[in-house]
Amino acid sequence: EIFPPIYRRSLSVGEQTGSIEIVLRQVADYMEREVITSKKVKNALRYPVIVSIVAVIVIGVLVAFVLPAFTELYSSFGVELPLPTRMLIAAVDGLRSYGLYLVVAAAIAIAFAIAYIKTPTGMYNWHRLLLRLPLLGQLVHLNELARCCRSMSLLFRAGLPLPEIMSLVIQSSDNKVVAEALTEVRQDMLKGEGLSQPMANNKLFLPMMVQMVKVGEETGNLDTTLISIAQGFETWAEDKTQSLVGLIQPAMTLIIGLVVAFIALSLVSAMYSVYGQVL
Repeated sequence: EIFPPIYRRSLSVGEQTGSIEIVLRQVADYMEREVITSKKVKNALRYPVIVSIVAVIVIGVLVAFVLPAFTELYSSFGVELPLPTRMLIAAVDGLRSYGLYLVVAAAIAIAFAIAYIKTPTGMYNWHRLLLRLPLLGQLVHLNELARCCRSMSLLFRAGLPLPEIMSLVIQSSDNKVVAEALTEVRQDMLKGEGLSQPMANNKLFLPMMVQMVKVGEETGNLDTTLISIAQGFETWAEDKTQSLVGLIQPAMTLIIGLVVAFIALSLVSAMYSVYGQVL
């Protein structure tokens, strides 16, 4: 049970046909590519995640320890404070009074969301949401299609029939929406419609992919065509990942800068206001 059905079935066919060495090499290449793709995504997102965590910690320390001292000091003068300072004081007081309740409410909401996602309906809706998200949805879509094509190519090279290949790919799919689409393709395929035509009837499969699969069917080179599609989608997904990270980094810098600028403006304007009214 440690190994996915795709690996077990490929190796079984390799043993039966006497080509276990070739199949093992193909499985190893498949696993290596999966690891490389996963590492690229993780490495690309590592910097934004670290910056986000540091920003949350710094802002949390300011709100919890530094800003309360300043707000109490300015309030003690009994003078009218500028609007930014009053907004900052209201925000700090609100977080100090209701911060614990907000954390508890957020934790409960997250727990309910996780419990819902673990249900079949929740998992399906979550996967559908991932595919529809701006920017990130296209990245998830490309990675899922690339994984499907690479899996099908591996099983084709192992010598399995197409209906069984589709069944194994459906079982190994991590995305329920993709698995549902593949199931519909398999059902139509069993009616004699081939592979490309059922794919063309489902919007999940990109037109370029459908056209290349059709060419692969007509030329009898479906295994090499599928691996070419997978490589193209992986390259496309990698470019999208870099573009997404390129958008996230300046956006995070802008947001953090605005927060810091607002805090600085509130403190400095309050200082000048107190100085002017006291003197």
